[in-house]
Amino acid sequence: MKSTPTLTGMAALVIAVGIAVPTSAYASGTVAGAEVDGVMVVSGNTCSWTGADASATPPSALTVDRATINKPGGNLTCGGGITAALNNNPGFTFDDAAGTATTDVIDLTGKQSFVSCRYKVTNIVWNREGTSRKYVNTPFTATKVSGSFLCPGSFSAAAGEASVVFR
Repeated sequence: MKSTPTLTGMAALVIAVGIAVPTSAYASGTVAGAEVDGVMVVSGNTCSWTGADASATPPSALTVDRATINKPGGNLTCGGGITAALNNNPGFTFDDAAGTATTDVIDLTGKQSFVSCRYKVTNIVWNREGTSRKYVNTPFTATKVSGSFLCPGSFSAAAGEASVVFR
């Protein structure tokens, strides 16, 4: 019997690690030393990046330069035979008093074997851990915008499956 790849776990992994991608372009440049790291683990597979450039430091609203995540040679790395790429630049707004960050839209593509899936999710809230600049996702549901019929039409991610650290 021939095995067909299933993408439920891969899709969740790719969406959550993408971390909020607004429709606006990365416009304001970077601030020296403003960087962000991200990680996501689903079904035993980890996807992560380090040292992506940010346009500001929290609690100022900021964008993350996707080119520094998607750079050739792979700053964004995934296990389990998965590849991922952001389609836009991640954007964050912060409410320091509430200890939260919010993103407008995540738009990214994941690929496993010959199967490619593109998903979007809106209005993800991230909770800050203590007084650090580490933020962990709240639950969300992502919707497929394009890709193989093997890609799930949507999926949900539980709280705590992704995190970002601003430094």
